[in-house]
Amino acid sequence: MSEQIKAEPVDEVVEVEVVEVVELDEASDEADESGGDPIESEGEVAADYLEELLDIADLDGDIDTYVEAGRAHISIVTTEDRLVGRDGEVLEALQELCRLAVMTQQGHRSRLMLDVAGYRDKRRQELQELAAAAVAEVQRAGEPQSLAAMNPFERKIVHDVVAAAGLHSESEGEEPKRHVIVSQVA
Repeated sequence: MSEQIKAEPVDEVVEVEVVEVVELDEASDEADESGGDPIESEGEVAADYLEELLDIADLDGDIDTYVEAGRAHISIVTTEDRLVGRDGEVLEALQELCRLAVMTQQGHRSRLMLDVAGYRDKRRQELQELAAAAVAEVQRAGEPQSLAAMNPFERKIVHDVVAAAGLHSESEGEEPKRHVIVSQVA
């Protein structure tokens, strides 16, 4: 579809191709105004964004959304790991893009979590096992244990396991080398 636009004051015709007109999702705005859950609508906005992205990239995947602990969770169910990237780098970037899409449409920063191909669930299990091993070593030897650098999502998982075991943990260092130290006392 092409439209002609006449520029003023020059008498020159410029042809412009309109690729797509994107309108705000009025249904999610109405849901928010009518008392709908704003967290659920964050998930819907992110899911719509991801559907478009998957279509553009010609990638297969189903999108599931749910709310847990006051946070929207979106999961792309696929066997495709290109959207995860090395050490979850692409996944982290996609999550940030989803958060920006929500902020653009709803006007507030989102804390939504994105998972692709079960990566975060697998990583959570690995980190829980790593934290449990560090807890056992601190209890056995009585010496603090320093873990490898982790992103905030990963450090939170470790802190939760350590706290549940009744030990102390703290993050140390600067991003991207920030890591957790597990000890017996604060």
